[in-house]
Amino acid sequence: MAKVIMTKRDNCGDYQEEIIYKAEGEEAFAQKMCEKFLNEYGNKSGIAIHGATAKVADMPEPAPGLKEDVVAIYDDVGIPSFMYRITKKRNCELFPGGSDKVHPAFIIGNKEYDEIYISVYENCNINGKPYSLPMQKPWTNITNDEAARVCFSKGEGWHLMTRAEWGLVSGICGMSGILPHGNTNYGQYYADGDEEGIIYEGGGIVLTGSGPETWTHNHKKDGIHDLCGNVWEMVRGFRIKNSVLQAANNNDAALDIDLTAEGDDWRNVVDDRGKPIHVNVADGEITFTTDDDFSQGYAGVRWRNVSIACASEQLGELGLWDGEENAYLYVDSTDGEYVPLCGGSCNYTSNAGVFCVSLGYSRAYSISYIGFRSAYYRKLND
Repeated sequence: MAKVIMTKRDNCGDYQEEIIYKAEGEEAFAQKMCEKFLNEYGNKSGIAIHGATAKVADMPEPAPGLKEDVVAIYDDVGIPSFMYRITKKRNCELFPGGSDKVHPAFIIGNKEYDEIYISVYENCNINGKPYSLPMQKPWTNITNDEAARVCFSKGEGWHLMTRAEWGLVSGICGMSGILPHGNTNYGQYYADGDEEGIIYEGGGIVLTGSGPETWTHNHKKDGIHDLCGNVWEMVRGFRIKNSVLQAANNNDAALDIDLTAEGDDWRNVVDDRGKPIHVNVADGEITFTTDDDFSQGYAGVRWRNVSIACASEQLGELGLWDGEENAYLYVDSTDGEYVPLCGGSCNYTSNAGVFCVSLGYSRAYSISYIGFRSAYYRKLND
């Protein structure tokens, strides 16, 4: 086992920080991959590394009881992404009223996994593949289906982060009471101008991971960065269609199943009795309900004002609860299909947050303030 130590600084050399990641593999292999990334892809692809350097040193095994950490995982062309490992959790650990059942993020293709990996950073683009790396420009101007395709192209286990996985991460935040700050005011955190990242090319979006520790899910350097603000993030396996909430089974959206607009692998989101959940939008208010008498429309409200008129553990699993009261929920319940954007963007001020979600855009929508991150699971027989 080895560790990768990356030192990053801005273009002027004023900002410098040493970040340590654990790389899976022998020292010689890890060294080779570091050099390959920094020299070949950093210098030849046009992706700015902003003065990063790397070295490899010995690393002992994790201390007993360590459950979450950051690892470098290499894709099928040998480029690493920094991924946050989350060990298996149960619903009772992730939202109020959750049962003892394993959270669906750990169930893929009817197989139960002990851990999954979430990109530490919003993904950048290197030669048409997405990577979780610090101090990079988020990959934007890409559709939901295209983002899913490029994530699958990285090799087995790689996929676009799913809504089940976002529900897992937001649940960790909500239950711990540690909610990530972020770039919500053109490079700064709206509530504290001293919290700022490194803006590139104007417009208010910052380089990945360039903000302070409070911009991570656990307020530590080794946390998941930029879940609040910066760019909206697309996820896979959740939508609203003709006012009905639908999702893939468990975390099967991590697989290349049929989640097209008319795909066969969508399932209705249900209450605890198995009844489909509609979203009622009327007079600027949002209500989750199983009542067949509902109104269709568009609205955005803070989570503290959302009404949940049905008991549904599945809503909690998907992160659809008031774990962050001021974050906004936007819903278009009119006829048609709308896929989620998560977290808010660089101008969403107090509306943004890890619980912020917008169900109001088509799967074909792409623009400069919408990005994504990949996730990964390891085959059980590896």
